[in-house]
Amino acid sequence: MITLTKLNGKTFSLNCLYIESAEAFPDTTITLTNGKKIVVKETVDEVEEKTIIFYRKVNIMGLRNAAGVRDEE
Repeated sequence: MITLTKLNGKTFSLNCLYIESAEAFPDTTITLTNGKKIVVKETVDEVEEKTIIFYRKVNIMGLRNAAGVRDEE
């Protein structure tokens, strides 16, 4: 789960496994796999960063790094 902020200032937790895309319109709009859209204060880059941190925390990403292998850039 990642913590995000709605435009009204309230924070909420989102299961980022359901994020299909995040776009700036200019507000960040997250589209979920069920088609629902959520508008948040965080930038697209912040949403991506939080998602990557979550994936690494639950070992969905970064398994190669745990073995000492660097990601290709």
